[in-house]
Amino acid sequence: MTAPRPLTRPPRLRSGDRVAVVAPSGPVVSERLDAGVDILVGWDLDPVVTPHVRGRDRRFRYLAADDAARARDFQEAWCDPEVTAVFCARGGYGAQRMVDLLDWDALRAAGPKVLCGFSDITVLQEAFALRLGLATLYGPVASGAAFVKDGPTREHLRRTLFEPETVRTLTSATARAMVPGTATGVTFGGCASLLAAEAGTPHARRGGHGGILVLEDVGESPYRLDRVLTQLLRCGAMDGVAGIALGSWRDCGPYEEVRDVLFDRLGGLGVPVIEELGFGHGDTSLTVPLGIPADLDADAATLTCRIPALS
Repeated sequence: MTAPRPLTRPPRLRSGDRVAVVAPSGPVVSERLDAGVDILVGWDLDPVVTPHVRGRDRRFRYLAADDAARARDFQEAWCDPEVTAVFCARGGYGAQRMVDLLDWDALRAAGPKVLCGFSDITVLQEAFALRLGLATLYGPVASGAAFVKDGPTREHLRRTLFEPETVRTLTSATARAMVPGTATGVTFGGCASLLAAEAGTPHARRGGHGGILVLEDVGESPYRLDRVLTQLLRCGAMDGVAGIALGSWRDCGPYEEVRDVLFDRLGGLGVPVIEELGFGHGDTSLTVPLGIPADLDADAATLTCRIPALS
């Protein structure tokens, strides 16, 4: 089994740092990307937008560019010695198509840097955890509506990047216990449907022993969500998890129906579960560090990192 373990933390960001914006998956809304880049500039960062971020593949319009081009953009950004962080422009679909085109030896040699994104970027975050041993941030994308429009979303990411010791405890107004109890483990996970889609691939995680699993998704109706969670259970991806933190389930149907599925599939694991913790595809979204030892307290509805997300 591939048990979650504490991963290498990248350095925190500092004023003047150069950061790259990449599109490993789908195409962006150009106006929102402009707004997102302006926010990064306002944080006194020096953002560089890679060549294909504003593109669209000619055949497959749901991709920002062909697989080789997206992989090249990502790798060149990560391997640039002047770049300290890589922000994904959006999710969508496409990371699975390019992840195996990356030169993992070159990425490893480039050293630890911040990788921030969510949704489809789960594929890269799992790869970074398992192939590089590197912690990442499950947080807003640079052209995302929440990042561009929502102040609390931006501020939580900013503090995570620059002052990570100030945001070690994650909670929200909606968070509550689905299954009571407490647990300690290393955070891992992300978008549920992407974790299920990764099952059976050569570098997929084989279990979650001792880990705190974070899960959310978007646009999956209750029966499809049932199928996703059942696949994760059947393939062993949840074997041995110590606790579970659940985020948003936007456009997955009435929450009462979604909750029934979540409780049916997860409640029998015998571990504490927090629901509606406030990360993922919501209008407001917390940034969740992945690969960090944390304490989950379902009764208090908190997930507390034992160490800051970044060094």
